[in-house]
Amino acid sequence: MNIAIIPARGGSKRIKNKNIKEFAGKPIIYYSIAAALESGLFDKVIVSTDSDSIATVAEECGATVPFRRPEELSDDHTPTAPVLLHAIEWVITNGMKVDNACCIYPTAPFVRYTVLQKGLELLQKNNAHSTFSVTSFPFPIQRALKINDRGYTEMFWPEHENTRSQDLPEAYHDAGQFYWVNCAKFCKNPQLYSNETLPVILPRNLVQDIDTLEDWETAETKFEILKKRDR
Repeated sequence: MNIAIIPARGGSKRIKNKNIKEFAGKPIIYYSIAAALESGLFDKVIVSTDSDSIATVAEECGATVPFRRPEELSDDHTPTAPVLLHAIEWVITNGMKVDNACCIYPTAPFVRYTVLQKGLELLQKNNAHSTFSVTSFPFPIQRALKINDRGYTEMFWPEHENTRSQDLPEAYHDAGQFYWVNCAKFCKNPQLYSNETLPVILPRNLVQDIDTLEDWETAETKFEILKKRDR
């Protein structure tokens, strides 16, 4: 059996009620739940939260909230992996056999059910530890700059000052949408990344980090443009 785990704690500080704040007319968590349900991949779509308010919204959107996340896994510094492990172990402890789990972030309104399907296909075909969404940097990271202690600019890698962009390898970053894990392997090595992790490459126009109100506004604008384009 496959399960989706959507980690959505309460108490967000930079954006109040971030995980259930209205985004393009719906609570933002709705889009992650809807993509999971639409994919047809999951026997259960579970939201892991410590918040009754989030639990209520999640259930209204079609997810189940069978437990409350413990306090020690609900602070600002808790990484994703132990939250995912807790949910998988809860499912197993309650008598269900789970083969694969997909952690979908609650603030991922651009996630598509088709890429969730692709992630599972990659995981199973290669018997991988995990797969996750990535996208390319828009500019070669080898030409990145920093500001030194005196306020002047320096290159991180000055040896590439005159290297042509097309001669540099493309670099990628986590797109912050989802992680598929093989549960047997993940429970033995509870890390999101391992030497058996494969990427699901997304176009940059379907990726938007949402950490600030400015990010939120940018994401909503992009979302509406994409919605009009897809009609």
